[in-house]
Amino acid sequence: MLLIVKARIAMKRRAVHRAFCAPGRCDWILVVIQLTDFQVFMPLARALRWFFRPGDKEFGMIRTYYDEMYDGAGQVRPHYREFARWLADTPDDLLAQRRREADLLFHRAGITFTLYGDEQGTERLIPFDTIPRSIPASEWRIVERGCIQRVKALNMFLADLYHEQRIIKAGIIPAEQVLANEQYQLAMQGLDLHRDLYSHISGVDLVRDGDGTYYVLEDNLRTPSGVSYMLEDRKMMMRLFPELFAAQRIAPIDHYPNLLLDTLKSSSPLDNPSVVVLTPGRFNSAFFEHAFLAREMGVELVEGADLFVRDDRVFMRTTDGPKAVDVIYRRLDDAFLDPLAFNPASMLGVPGLLAAYRSGNVVLANAIGTGVADDKSVYPFVTEMIRFYLDEEPILKNVPTFQCRKPDELSHVLANLPDLVVKETQGSGGYGMLVGPASTVAEIEAFRARIKAKPHAYIAQPTLCLSTCPTFVENGIAPRHIDLRPFVLSGKETRVVPGGLTRVALREGSLVVNSSQGGGTKDTWVVED
Repeated sequence: MLLIVKARIAMKRRAVHRAFCAPGRCDWILVVIQLTDFQVFMPLARALRWFFRPGDKEFGMIRTYYDEMYDGAGQVRPHYREFARWLADTPDDLLAQRRREADLLFHRAGITFTLYGDEQGTERLIPFDTIPRSIPASEWRIVERGCIQRVKALNMFLADLYHEQRIIKAGIIPAEQVLANEQYQLAMQGLDLHRDLYSHISGVDLVRDGDGTYYVLEDNLRTPSGVSYMLEDRKMMMRLFPELFAAQRIAPIDHYPNLLLDTLKSSSPLDNPSVVVLTPGRFNSAFFEHAFLAREMGVELVEGADLFVRDDRVFMRTTDGPKAVDVIYRRLDDAFLDPLAFNPASMLGVPGLLAAYRSGNVVLANAIGTGVADDKSVYPFVTEMIRFYLDEEPILKNVPTFQCRKPDELSHVLANLPDLVVKETQGSGGYGMLVGPASTVAEIEAFRARIKAKPHAYIAQPTLCLSTCPTFVENGIAPRHIDLRPFVLSGKETRVVPGGLTRVALREGSLVVNSSQGGGTKDTWVVED
Protein backbone atom coordinates (compact mmCIF):
# COMPACT_ATOMS: atom_id res chain seq x y z
CA MET A 1 0.00 0.00 0.00
CA LEU A 2 1.03 3.61 -0.53
CA LEU A 3 2.16 5.19 2.72
CA ILE A 4 3.66 8.48 3.82
CA VAL A 5 6.22 7.45 6.39
CA LYS A 6 7.54 9.90 8.96
CA ALA A 7 10.59 8.22 10.45
CA ARG A 8 12.38 9.41 13.53
CA ILE A 9 15.85 8.18 14.47
CA ALA A 10 14.85 5.19 16.54
CA MET A 11 15.14 1.42 16.49
CA LYS A 12 15.07 -0.02 12.94
CA ARG A 13 14.33 3.39 11.46
CA ARG A 14 17.85 4.47 12.33
CA ALA A 15 19.02 2.46 9.34
CA VAL A 16 16.53 4.28 7.12
CA HIS A 17 17.74 7.62 8.44
CA ARG A 18 21.39 6.76 7.79
CA ALA A 19 20.53 5.76 4.26
CA PHE A 20 19.04 9.14 3.49
CA CYS A 21 20.67 11.72 5.75
CA ALA A 22 24.12 12.86 6.73
CA PRO A 23 24.88 12.57 10.44
CA GLY A 24 23.72 15.59 12.39
CA ARG A 25 21.97 17.14 9.43
CA CYS A 26 18.34 16.00 9.85
CA ASP A 27 16.23 14.37 12.55
CA TRP A 28 13.16 13.63 10.48
CA ILE A 29 12.55 12.43 6.92
CA LEU A 30 9.43 12.29 4.80
CA VAL A 31 9.34 9.60 2.15
CA VAL A 32 6.68 8.30 -0.21
CA ILE A 33 7.19 4.59 -0.82
CA GLN A 34 5.38 1.43 -1.79
CA LEU A 35 5.93 -0.28 1.54
CA THR A 36 5.48 -4.04 1.82
CA ASP A 37 8.44 -5.11 3.94
CA PHE A 38 11.30 -3.33 5.65
CA GLN A 39 13.92 -5.56 3.97
CA VAL A 40 12.51 -4.74 0.54
CA PHE A 41 12.77 -1.05 1.30
CA MET A 42 16.42 -1.00 2.39
CA PRO A 43 18.11 -1.46 -1.03
CA LEU A 44 16.05 1.46 -2.32
CA ALA A 45 16.97 3.56 0.69
CA ARG A 46 20.63 2.77 0.22
CA ALA A 47 20.60 3.78 -3.44
CA LEU A 48 18.46 6.87 -2.92
CA ARG A 49 20.77 8.27 -0.30
CA TRP A 50 22.71 9.84 -3.15
CA PHE A 51 19.65 11.67 -4.44
CA PHE A 52 18.91 13.32 -1.11
CA ARG A 53 22.38 13.83 0.34
CA PRO A 54 22.48 17.38 1.75
CA GLY A 55 26.17 17.87 1.11
CA ASP A 56 29.51 16.25 1.69
CA LYS A 57 30.49 17.72 5.02
CA GLU A 58 30.32 14.21 6.41
CA PHE A 59 33.44 13.58 4.33
CA GLY A 60 35.23 16.73 5.52
CA MET A 61 34.69 18.74 2.34
CA ILE A 62 32.16 20.82 0.50
CA ARG A 63 31.07 19.20 -2.76
CA THR A 64 33.02 20.92 -5.50
CA TYR A 65 34.03 17.72 -7.25
CA TYR A 66 32.50 15.96 -10.22
CA ASP A 67 30.62 12.77 -9.41
CA GLU A 68 30.72 10.12 -12.13
CA MET A 69 27.33 8.60 -11.31
CA TYR A 70 25.24 11.58 -10.17
CA ASP A 71 24.91 15.10 -11.54
CA GLY A 72 24.86 18.25 -9.42
CA ALA A 73 21.12 17.90 -8.84
CA GLY A 74 21.51 14.35 -7.53
CA GLN A 75 20.07 12.74 -10.65
CA VAL A 76 21.60 9.57 -12.05
CA ARG A 77 23.57 10.25 -15.21
CA PRO A 78 22.07 8.47 -18.28
CA HIS A 79 24.91 5.95 -18.71
CA TYR A 80 24.48 4.81 -15.07
CA ARG A 81 20.69 4.36 -15.05
CA GLU A 82 20.68 0.61 -15.70
CA PHE A 83 23.23 0.07 -12.95
CA ALA A 84 21.36 2.33 -10.52
CA ARG A 85 18.14 0.37 -11.08
CA TRP A 86 19.98 -2.90 -10.51
CA LEU A 87 21.64 -1.56 -7.35
CA ALA A 88 18.30 -0.43 -5.92
CA ASP A 89 16.77 -3.87 -6.55
CA THR A 90 19.66 -5.94 -5.18
CA PRO A 91 19.53 -6.95 -1.47
CA ASP A 92 22.37 -5.87 0.78
CA ASP A 93 23.21 -9.41 1.83
CA LEU A 94 23.62 -10.54 -1.79
CA LEU A 95 25.97 -7.63 -2.53
CA ALA A 96 28.01 -8.45 0.55
CA GLN A 97 28.17 -12.12 -0.46
CA ARG A 98 29.39 -11.24 -3.96
CA ARG A 99 32.05 -8.95 -2.55
CA ARG A 100 33.32 -11.77 -0.34
CA GLU A 101 33.36 -14.07 -3.36
CA ALA A 102 35.43 -11.53 -5.28
CA ASP A 103 38.01 -11.35 -2.48
CA LEU A 104 38.21 -15.14 -2.35
CA LEU A 105 38.58 -15.51 -6.11
CA PHE A 106 41.28 -12.83 -6.25
CA HIS A 107 43.13 -14.64 -3.48
CA ARG A 108 42.89 -18.01 -5.22
CA ALA A 109 44.09 -16.53 -8.50
CA GLY A 110 47.04 -14.89 -6.77
CA ILE A 111 46.07 -11.41 -7.94
CA THR A 112 48.42 -9.50 -5.69
CA PHE A 113 50.88 -6.66 -5.59
CA THR A 114 54.02 -6.32 -3.50
CA LEU A 115 54.21 -3.58 -0.88
CA TYR A 116 57.80 -2.82 0.01
CA GLY A 117 58.83 -1.78 3.51
CA ASP A 118 55.67 -2.96 5.27
CA GLU A 119 56.12 -4.81 8.57
CA GLN A 120 52.93 -6.82 8.06
CA GLY A 121 54.28 -8.49 4.94
CA THR A 122 54.73 -7.61 1.30
CA GLU A 123 52.15 -9.69 -0.57
CA ARG A 124 48.75 -7.99 -0.63
CA LEU A 125 45.48 -8.52 -2.44
CA ILE A 126 44.71 -5.40 -4.40
CA PRO A 127 41.33 -4.11 -3.15
CA PHE A 128 38.59 -4.45 -5.76
CA ASP A 129 35.36 -2.46 -5.65
CA THR A 130 32.29 -3.93 -7.32
CA ILE A 131 30.69 -0.60 -8.25
CA PRO A 132 32.05 0.10 -11.75
CA ARG A 133 33.26 3.36 -13.19
CA SER A 134 31.13 3.99 -16.29
CA ILE A 135 31.95 6.24 -19.26
CA PRO A 136 29.54 6.99 -22.13
CA ALA A 137 30.91 5.96 -25.54
CA SER A 138 30.65 9.50 -26.94
CA GLU A 139 32.86 10.78 -24.12
CA TRP A 140 35.26 7.88 -24.46
CA ARG A 141 35.89 8.66 -28.13
CA ILE A 142 37.28 12.06 -27.13
CA VAL A 143 39.48 10.49 -24.46
CA GLU A 144 40.70 7.89 -26.94
CA ARG A 145 41.63 10.48 -29.56
CA GLY A 146 43.38 12.58 -26.94
CA CYS A 147 45.47 9.66 -25.65
CA ILE A 148 46.47 8.59 -29.17
CA GLN A 149 47.42 12.16 -30.07
CA ARG A 150 49.53 12.51 -26.94
CA VAL A 151 51.42 9.22 -27.32
CA LYS A 152 52.12 9.93 -31.01
CA ALA A 153 53.66 13.27 -30.07
CA LEU A 154 55.74 11.71 -27.29
CA ASN A 155 57.10 9.06 -29.65
CA MET A 156 57.98 11.76 -32.16
CA PHE A 157 59.70 13.74 -29.40
CA LEU A 158 61.84 10.74 -28.45
CA ALA A 159 62.82 10.07 -32.07
CA ASP A 160 63.73 13.74 -32.45
CA LEU A 161 65.59 13.94 -29.15
CA TYR A 162 67.84 11.00 -30.04
CA HIS A 163 68.45 12.30 -33.57
CA GLU A 164 68.13 15.87 -34.90
CA GLN A 165 66.85 17.56 -31.71
CA ARG A 166 64.74 20.01 -33.68
CA ILE A 167 62.58 20.85 -30.67
CA ILE A 168 65.65 21.94 -28.72
CA LYS A 169 66.95 24.02 -31.61
CA ALA A 170 63.55 25.67 -31.88
CA GLY A 171 63.86 26.80 -28.27
CA ILE A 172 60.72 25.00 -27.09
CA ILE A 173 62.49 22.79 -24.55
CA PRO A 174 65.78 23.88 -22.92
CA ALA A 175 68.63 21.53 -23.75
CA GLU A 176 69.59 21.07 -20.11
CA GLN A 177 66.03 20.02 -19.30
CA VAL A 178 66.44 16.79 -21.26
CA LEU A 179 70.12 16.23 -22.03
CA ALA A 180 71.03 16.49 -18.34
CA ASN A 181 68.04 14.41 -17.29
CA GLU A 182 68.83 11.18 -15.44
CA GLN A 183 66.63 9.24 -17.86
CA TYR A 184 68.35 10.51 -21.02
CA GLN A 185 70.44 7.67 -22.46
CA LEU A 186 73.45 8.66 -24.54
CA ALA A 187 73.61 5.09 -25.85
CA MET A 188 70.40 5.76 -27.79
CA GLN A 189 71.75 8.78 -29.65
CA GLY A 190 71.61 8.20 -33.41
CA LEU A 191 70.07 4.72 -33.09
CA ASP A 192 67.30 4.09 -35.63
CA LEU A 193 64.32 2.08 -34.40
CA HIS A 194 61.75 0.22 -36.46
CA ARG A 195 58.81 2.55 -37.22
CA ASP A 196 60.55 5.20 -35.05
CA LEU A 197 58.64 3.82 -32.07
CA TYR A 198 60.07 4.13 -28.58
CA SER A 199 57.03 3.62 -26.37
CA HIS A 200 55.06 0.65 -27.67
CA ILE A 201 52.99 0.31 -24.49
CA SER A 202 51.99 3.56 -22.79
CA GLY A 203 49.74 4.48 -19.89
CA VAL A 204 48.15 7.92 -19.68
CA ASP A 205 46.89 8.87 -16.23
CA LEU A 206 43.73 11.00 -16.41
CA VAL A 207 41.72 12.82 -13.76
CA ARG A 208 38.64 15.03 -13.83
CA ASP A 209 38.43 18.40 -12.15
CA GLY A 210 35.31 19.80 -10.51
CA ASP A 211 33.72 20.84 -13.79
CA GLY A 212 34.14 17.39 -15.35
CA THR A 213 37.08 18.33 -17.59
CA TYR A 214 39.63 15.57 -18.20
CA TYR A 215 43.26 16.43 -17.43
CA VAL A 216 46.39 14.38 -18.02
CA LEU A 217 48.06 13.97 -14.66
CA GLU A 218 51.13 12.15 -15.97
CA ASP A 219 52.44 9.92 -18.74
CA ASN A 220 53.88 6.42 -18.24
CA LEU A 221 56.27 5.36 -21.00
CA ARG A 222 58.84 3.14 -19.28
CA THR A 223 57.11 0.05 -17.92
CA PRO A 224 53.46 1.05 -17.32
CA SER A 225 51.65 -1.47 -15.15
CA GLY A 226 48.09 -2.26 -14.14
CA VAL A 227 46.60 -3.76 -17.29
CA SER A 228 46.30 -7.19 -15.68
CA TYR A 229 44.07 -5.70 -12.99
CA MET A 230 41.96 -4.09 -15.71
CA LEU A 231 41.42 -7.49 -17.33
CA GLU A 232 40.88 -9.41 -14.09
CA ASP A 233 38.42 -6.80 -12.79
CA ARG A 234 36.31 -7.30 -15.91
CA LYS A 235 36.43 -11.11 -15.60
CA MET A 236 35.35 -10.80 -11.99
CA MET A 237 32.40 -8.51 -12.77
CA MET A 238 31.20 -10.76 -15.60
CA ARG A 239 31.40 -13.81 -13.34
CA LEU A 240 29.64 -12.25 -10.35
CA PHE A 241 27.12 -10.01 -12.10
CA PRO A 242 26.39 -11.40 -15.60
CA GLU A 243 22.95 -9.78 -15.58
CA LEU A 244 24.54 -6.34 -15.72
CA PHE A 245 26.25 -7.12 -19.02
CA ALA A 246 23.04 -8.54 -20.50
CA ALA A 247 21.15 -5.33 -19.69
CA GLN A 248 23.40 -2.91 -21.62
CA ARG A 249 26.11 -2.75 -24.26
CA ILE A 250 29.51 -2.55 -22.59
CA ALA A 251 32.59 -2.45 -24.82
CA PRO A 252 34.74 -5.62 -24.47
CA ILE A 253 38.37 -5.55 -23.39
CA ASP A 254 39.31 -9.25 -23.41
CA HIS A 255 41.11 -8.85 -26.75
CA TYR A 256 43.88 -6.76 -25.14
CA PRO A 257 46.43 -9.63 -24.91
CA ASN A 258 45.98 -10.32 -28.64
CA LEU A 259 46.46 -6.63 -29.43
CA LEU A 260 49.53 -6.53 -27.19
CA LEU A 261 51.10 -9.54 -28.91
CA ASP A 262 50.33 -8.04 -32.33
CA THR A 263 51.92 -4.76 -31.23
CA LEU A 264 55.06 -6.51 -29.99
CA LYS A 265 55.41 -8.56 -33.17
CA SER A 266 54.92 -5.49 -35.36
CA SER A 267 57.77 -3.77 -33.52
CA SER A 268 60.17 -6.09 -35.35
CA PRO A 269 60.91 -6.04 -39.10
CA LEU A 270 60.79 -9.87 -39.09
CA ASP A 271 57.69 -11.69 -40.32
CA ASN A 272 57.13 -13.92 -37.29
CA PRO A 273 59.45 -12.80 -34.50
CA SER A 274 59.98 -14.70 -31.26
CA VAL A 275 58.62 -12.72 -28.27
CA VAL A 276 59.40 -13.07 -24.56
CA VAL A 277 58.43 -11.16 -21.41
CA LEU A 278 61.46 -10.24 -19.28
CA THR A 279 60.71 -9.97 -15.55
CA PRO A 280 62.96 -9.05 -12.61
CA GLY A 281 61.49 -12.08 -10.82
CA ARG A 282 58.83 -13.09 -8.36
CA PHE A 283 59.81 -10.51 -5.74
CA ASN A 284 58.95 -7.62 -8.05
CA SER A 285 55.80 -5.67 -7.14
CA ALA A 286 54.19 -6.41 -10.52
CA PHE A 287 55.27 -10.02 -10.96
CA PHE A 288 51.67 -11.23 -11.09
CA GLU A 289 51.14 -9.02 -14.12
CA HIS A 290 54.31 -10.21 -15.85
CA ALA A 291 53.26 -13.85 -15.50
CA PHE A 292 49.66 -13.05 -16.41
CA LEU A 293 50.53 -11.27 -19.66
CA ALA A 294 53.03 -13.93 -20.74
CA ARG A 295 50.40 -16.61 -20.16
CA GLU A 296 47.64 -14.69 -21.94
CA MET A 297 49.87 -13.99 -24.96
CA GLY A 298 51.21 -17.55 -25.05
CA VAL A 299 54.87 -16.49 -24.85
CA GLU A 300 57.72 -17.35 -22.50
CA LEU A 301 58.23 -15.51 -19.20
CA VAL A 302 61.97 -15.20 -18.64
CA GLU A 303 64.43 -13.73 -16.17
CA GLY A 304 67.82 -12.33 -17.06
CA ALA A 305 69.55 -15.62 -16.28
CA ASP A 306 67.39 -17.37 -18.90
CA LEU A 307 68.89 -15.25 -21.71
CA PHE A 308 72.38 -14.83 -23.10
CA VAL A 309 74.04 -12.93 -25.94
CA ARG A 310 76.24 -14.52 -28.57
CA ASP A 311 77.58 -12.69 -31.64
CA ASP A 312 75.26 -9.74 -30.87
CA ARG A 313 72.21 -12.05 -30.92
CA VAL A 314 69.98 -12.79 -27.94
CA PHE A 315 69.13 -16.40 -27.14
CA MET A 316 66.91 -18.12 -24.60
CA ARG A 317 68.03 -21.23 -22.78
CA THR A 318 65.59 -24.10 -23.32
CA THR A 319 65.62 -27.85 -22.79
CA ASP A 320 65.96 -28.19 -26.58
CA GLY A 321 68.97 -25.89 -26.72
CA PRO A 322 69.34 -22.15 -27.41
CA LYS A 323 66.40 -20.40 -29.11
CA ALA A 324 66.73 -16.99 -30.77
CA VAL A 325 64.77 -14.11 -29.24
CA ASP A 326 63.68 -11.22 -31.47
CA VAL A 327 61.44 -9.07 -29.23
CA ILE A 328 61.74 -8.54 -25.49
CA TYR A 329 58.82 -7.00 -23.62
CA ARG A 330 60.96 -5.87 -20.74
CA ARG A 331 59.47 -5.09 -17.35
CA LEU A 332 62.59 -3.81 -15.64
CA ASP A 333 64.22 -0.40 -15.65
CA ASP A 334 67.03 0.74 -17.95
CA ALA A 335 69.66 0.64 -15.21
CA PHE A 336 69.24 -3.12 -14.70
CA LEU A 337 69.04 -4.28 -18.33
CA ASP A 338 72.73 -4.84 -19.03
CA PRO A 339 75.47 -4.89 -16.35
CA LEU A 340 78.10 -4.26 -19.04
CA ALA A 341 76.47 -1.00 -20.12
CA PHE A 342 74.54 0.31 -17.12
CA ASN A 343 74.58 -0.75 -13.47
CA PRO A 344 77.49 -3.23 -13.14
CA ALA A 345 75.97 -4.68 -9.97
CA SER A 346 72.74 -5.73 -11.68
CA MET A 347 71.93 -9.43 -11.44
CA LEU A 348 68.62 -8.98 -13.27
CA GLY A 349 69.75 -8.11 -16.77
CA VAL A 350 71.54 -9.73 -19.67
CA PRO A 351 75.25 -9.00 -20.28
CA GLY A 352 75.73 -7.70 -23.83
CA LEU A 353 72.05 -6.86 -24.38
CA LEU A 354 72.76 -3.25 -25.33
CA ALA A 355 75.24 -4.32 -28.02
CA ALA A 356 72.66 -6.69 -29.51
CA TYR A 357 70.04 -3.93 -29.35
CA ARG A 358 72.26 -1.37 -31.05
CA SER A 359 73.07 -3.92 -33.75
CA GLY A 360 69.37 -4.15 -34.57
CA ASN A 361 69.17 -7.85 -33.71
CA VAL A 362 66.60 -7.53 -30.95
CA VAL A 363 63.75 -5.15 -30.14
CA LEU A 364 63.16 -3.85 -26.64
CA ALA A 365 59.65 -2.73 -25.79
CA ASN A 366 59.69 -0.17 -24.48
CA ALA A 367 62.92 1.26 -25.83
CA ILE A 368 65.82 2.27 -23.64
CA GLY A 369 65.70 5.97 -22.80
CA THR A 370 61.92 6.47 -22.95
CA GLY A 371 61.94 7.68 -19.35
CA VAL A 372 63.14 11.11 -20.36
CA ALA A 373 59.74 11.75 -21.97
CA ASP A 374 57.63 10.81 -18.95
CA ASP A 375 59.82 12.60 -16.43
CA LYS A 376 57.63 15.01 -14.48
CA SER A 377 59.95 17.92 -15.29
CA VAL A 378 59.32 17.30 -19.02
CA TYR A 379 55.55 16.89 -18.57
CA PRO A 380 54.82 20.66 -18.80
CA PHE A 381 56.14 20.68 -22.38
CA VAL A 382 53.96 17.88 -23.80
CA THR A 383 51.21 20.20 -25.04
CA GLU A 384 53.87 22.17 -26.96
CA MET A 385 55.20 18.89 -28.38
CA ILE A 386 51.75 18.20 -29.82
CA ARG A 387 51.68 21.60 -31.50
CA PHE A 388 55.28 21.28 -32.72
CA TYR A 389 55.19 17.74 -34.15
CA LEU A 390 51.54 17.29 -35.12
CA ASP A 391 50.50 20.90 -35.80
CA GLU A 392 47.37 20.24 -33.75
CA GLU A 393 45.82 21.65 -30.61
CA PRO A 394 45.95 19.25 -27.65
CA ILE A 395 42.69 17.36 -27.12
CA LEU A 396 43.49 16.66 -23.46
CA LYS A 397 44.73 19.38 -21.14
CA ASN A 398 47.74 19.33 -18.85
CA VAL A 399 47.41 20.21 -15.18
CA PRO A 400 49.03 23.64 -14.61
CA THR A 401 52.51 22.87 -13.32
CA PHE A 402 55.16 24.88 -11.49
CA GLN A 403 58.78 23.92 -12.11
CA CYS A 404 60.78 24.42 -8.96
CA ARG A 405 63.98 24.70 -11.01
CA LYS A 406 62.75 28.17 -12.04
CA PRO A 407 63.41 30.75 -9.27
CA ASP A 408 60.15 32.67 -9.69
CA GLU A 409 58.06 29.48 -9.73
CA LEU A 410 60.01 28.12 -6.78
CA SER A 411 59.11 31.21 -4.78
CA HIS A 412 55.44 30.72 -5.59
CA VAL A 413 55.57 27.07 -4.57
CA LEU A 414 57.30 27.75 -1.25
CA ALA A 415 54.77 30.47 -0.45
CA ASN A 416 51.79 28.21 -1.21
CA LEU A 417 52.81 24.73 -0.05
CA PRO A 418 49.64 24.15 2.03
CA ASP A 419 47.55 24.46 -1.16
CA LEU A 420 49.70 22.49 -3.61
CA VAL A 421 50.64 18.94 -4.52
CA VAL A 422 54.42 18.63 -4.81
CA LYS A 423 56.05 15.65 -6.57
CA GLU A 424 59.54 14.38 -7.16
CA THR A 425 60.31 14.47 -10.88
CA GLN A 426 61.60 10.89 -10.65
CA GLY A 427 58.98 9.71 -8.15
CA SER A 428 56.31 7.07 -8.75
CA GLY A 429 53.80 4.93 -6.92
CA GLY A 430 52.59 7.81 -4.75
CA TYR A 431 55.95 8.01 -2.97
CA GLY A 432 58.00 11.18 -2.59
CA MET A 433 55.07 13.59 -2.77
CA LEU A 434 53.33 16.15 -0.59
CA VAL A 435 49.59 16.73 -0.68
CA GLY A 436 49.51 20.14 0.98
CA PRO A 437 45.86 20.29 2.11
CA ALA A 438 46.16 16.86 3.75
CA SER A 439 49.53 17.45 5.43
CA THR A 440 50.48 18.67 8.87
CA VAL A 441 52.53 21.81 9.47
CA ALA A 442 55.52 19.63 10.40
CA GLU A 443 55.23 17.59 7.19
CA ILE A 444 55.00 20.75 5.10
CA GLU A 445 58.05 22.29 6.74
CA ALA A 446 60.06 19.09 6.31
CA PHE A 447 59.14 19.01 2.62
CA ARG A 448 60.02 22.70 2.28
CA ALA A 449 63.57 21.89 3.37
CA ARG A 450 63.80 19.10 0.80
CA ILE A 451 62.62 21.39 -2.01
CA LYS A 452 65.10 24.11 -1.07
CA ALA A 453 67.94 21.58 -1.05
CA LYS A 454 67.15 20.21 -4.55
CA PRO A 455 64.64 22.48 -6.30
CA HIS A 456 65.31 20.92 -9.71
CA ALA A 457 64.03 17.58 -8.40
CA TYR A 458 60.47 18.81 -7.78
CA ILE A 459 57.41 20.12 -9.57
CA ALA A 460 54.17 21.38 -8.02
CA GLN A 461 50.55 21.46 -9.12
CA PRO A 462 47.31 22.84 -7.72
CA THR A 463 45.27 20.36 -5.70
CA LEU A 464 42.63 19.11 -8.11
CA CYS A 465 39.13 18.18 -7.03
CA LEU A 466 39.40 14.65 -8.43
CA SER A 467 36.10 13.20 -9.53
CA THR A 468 34.36 10.69 -7.29
CA CYS A 469 32.48 7.47 -7.85
CA PRO A 470 30.20 5.60 -5.42
CA THR A 471 32.32 2.98 -3.66
CA PHE A 472 31.63 0.29 -1.10
CA VAL A 473 33.23 1.23 2.21
CA GLU A 474 32.95 -0.20 5.71
CA ASN A 475 29.69 1.58 6.50
CA GLY A 476 27.94 1.30 3.14
CA ILE A 477 28.39 3.29 -0.03
CA ALA A 478 30.26 6.61 -0.14
CA PRO A 479 32.00 8.76 -2.75
CA ARG A 480 35.72 8.11 -3.21
CA HIS A 481 38.17 9.84 -5.53
CA ILE A 482 39.31 8.06 -8.70
CA ASP A 483 41.60 8.37 -11.68
CA LEU A 484 41.82 6.51 -15.00
CA ARG A 485 44.76 4.92 -16.84
CA PRO A 486 43.96 4.01 -20.47
CA PHE A 487 46.61 1.84 -22.15
CA VAL A 488 47.85 2.91 -25.59
CA LEU A 489 49.46 0.36 -27.93
CA SER A 490 51.68 1.73 -30.71
CA GLY A 491 52.58 -0.54 -33.64
CA LYS A 492 51.40 -0.56 -37.24
CA GLU A 493 48.61 1.59 -35.86
CA THR A 494 47.95 3.20 -32.49
CA ARG A 495 45.13 1.57 -30.53
CA VAL A 496 43.44 1.93 -27.16
CA VAL A 497 41.30 -0.77 -25.53
CA PRO A 498 38.01 0.81 -24.36
CA GLY A 499 38.21 1.91 -20.75
CA GLY A 500 41.41 1.25 -18.85
CA LEU A 501 42.30 0.85 -15.20
CA THR A 502 40.28 2.91 -12.74
CA ARG A 503 42.08 3.34 -9.44
CA VAL A 504 40.21 4.48 -6.35
CA ALA A 505 41.46 6.15 -3.18
CA LEU A 506 39.70 4.06 -0.54
CA ARG A 507 40.78 6.19 2.39
CA GLU A 508 38.23 8.86 3.20
CA GLY A 509 39.27 12.22 1.75
CA SER A 510 42.44 10.81 0.15
CA LEU A 511 43.49 11.90 -3.34
CA VAL A 512 46.22 9.23 -3.66
CA VAL A 513 44.93 6.26 -5.66
CA ASN A 514 48.10 4.14 -5.83
CA SER A 515 47.77 0.60 -4.47
CA SER A 516 50.99 1.15 -2.52
CA GLN A 517 49.20 3.95 -0.66
CA GLY A 518 46.00 2.05 0.15
CA GLY A 519 44.18 2.45 -3.17
CA GLY A 520 42.03 -0.10 -4.96
CA THR A 521 40.61 -0.71 -8.44
CA LYS A 522 37.27 -0.69 -10.25
CA ASP A 523 36.07 -2.19 -13.50
CA THR A 524 35.82 0.51 -16.17
CA TRP A 525 32.86 0.39 -18.53
CA VAL A 526 32.51 2.17 -21.84
CA VAL A 527 28.74 2.13 -22.32
CA GLU A 528 27.21 2.61 -25.75
CA ASP A 529 24.99 5.71 -25.87
